[in-house]
Amino acid sequence: MLDVRDAEGGATLRVRVSPRASRDGVAGERQGALVVRITAPPVEGAANAAVLRLLARILDVPASAIVVRQG
Repeated sequence: MLDVRDAEGGATLRVRVSPRASRDGVAGERQGALVVRITAPPVEGAANAAVLRLLARILDVPASAIVVRQG
């Protein structure tokens, strides 16, 4: 089960990212974290930006509403 917690002004969610995947998408859940696969490489913030865009699309919120706190 996903570990979603209340936070000031929203919620927190652990995400495990697999960069350089063949396509972007959600691959399920592992140990309470959402598993996300993205095509972007893990360099110069490219992977974080791709995760933001993917989650924003899935959650139907602007990318500016999502914050990467660590990673």
